[in-house]
Amino acid sequence: MGRKIRQLKDIRIHSEGTNTLFYGIFIIIAIAVILWRLLDTKWPFWLFVIVASALYLAVLNFFRCPRRRFPGDEAEGIVVAPADGKIVVLEEVEEKVYFHDKRLMISIFMSPLNVHANWFPVEGRVKKVSHHKGNYHKAWLPKASEENEHADVLIDTPDGHTVLCRQIAGAMARRIVTYAKEGEDCYIDDHMGFIKFGSRVDVYLPAGSVPCVRMGQFTTGDMTVIAKMPEGETVFQA
Repeated sequence: MGRKIRQLKDIRIHSEGTNTLFYGIFIIIAIAVILWRLLDTKWPFWLFVIVASALYLAVLNFFRCPRRRFPGDEAEGIVVAPADGKIVVLEEVEEKVYFHDKRLMISIFMSPLNVHANWFPVEGRVKKVSHHKGNYHKAWLPKASEENEHADVLIDTPDGHTVLCRQIAGAMARRIVTYAKEGEDCYIDDHMGFIKFGSRVDVYLPAGSVPCVRMGQFTTGDMTVIAKMPEGETVFQA
């Protein structure tokens, strides 16, 4: 499947943060005005402004969304990082929900300081999208993959493989947003979704996939190649 060329918008702040940032600055200004006008001493006003500004800048940083394009010319057989973060799992596991066989599992943990937009890890066609309610264990724990609230996106690639990408809520995360739609073509430069405030993304790849990262390595979403899948038979063109 050839690379899809499209004009990307220069998005600096993710659309998921628009309401949060708008209402946040409105509340900060309202409280600051009240403190300034009602209190004779001004130190509560300045203390509030300093603390609120620091928190607002932290949230602003969280919702940043840099423009990116995968630097390679061909994406067939390539798996790119779906998120910024740190590799916390890199092992062969038995996937018991969809495949019921051995899969190469690569997990990326996102701290609150990372960009939290998620990209499609492979190009192909979205086969299934499902959301599962669950707990909110710390995202880097092994049990988080199965027990935490998560959203699954299954993607059929043109060379006959099926890849599972799982967005996982963490201890701080309380909202998973998934843009993937069943039956639609997907491309690695496109956003797959967004997870608010600390989380993790797992990728399950077919047996024979070769990892291109190591434990503890930091990744850049839509830029870092994390694995190469085995050659397969072309089944469709997206």
